[in-house]
Amino acid sequence: MPPSAAPTAGPEPGQTLAGRLIGGWVPGGALAGLLLAALAPVLAHRAPPWFLPCFLLLPAYMLHQFEEHDTDRFRRFVNETVAGGTEALTPLAVFVINIPGVWGVLGASLALAVRVRPGLGLIGVGLVLVNALVHLGALIKLRRYNPGLVSAVLLLLPAGIAAGWALLRAGAGGGDMLIGLAAGVLIHVWIVAHMRRRIARGAPGRLV
Repeated sequence: MPPSAAPTAGPEPGQTLAGRLIGGWVPGGALAGLLLAALAPVLAHRAPPWFLPCFLLLPAYMLHQFEEHDTDRFRRFVNETVAGGTEALTPLAVFVINIPGVWGVLGASLALAVRVRPGLGLIGVGLVLVNALVHLGALIKLRRYNPGLVSAVLLLLPAGIAAGWALLRAGAGGGDMLIGLAAGVLIHVWIVAHMRRRIARGAPGRLV
């Protein structure tokens, strides 16, 4: 008898494109982050000095997301530890928060910095630094590791500080700093509000 065919990797039968994107964006994002980081010096060639550190915010965040969300660890952690077994975060919510909410905001921030004025790059800086501080705050409050903590300290904090410093040297003012801080805080406030609504409604647990 001929040997049976080896199993091949692929999507589960009947899984939609949307389901594959929602369930599989994390590894692809990490690989894209490595590629963007490698291409950054080329893309920044002849660009103003602030461009490279601002551009690097996106690949730094993509690599942070791998530690945070690979194997769905952050959603499980939040639902089990913070929400007490309630499904406060769904896979769709995690996707929306991280793709349009992070990649989209960082991309828009860089585009505004290039097309309007460099100071608007502080929107991306605010998002990155607030997220890093949230991870550190969770460490202090819970006194335990939370998914994404290591890369928040090793990647997001230095990347955010470097980009912010470069933008301040490029002439970013107090108004730009307020816009950046407000953007970072508002995104995280929205996430917390979304979770609280689901907890208040008693969303059923789906931790696996």
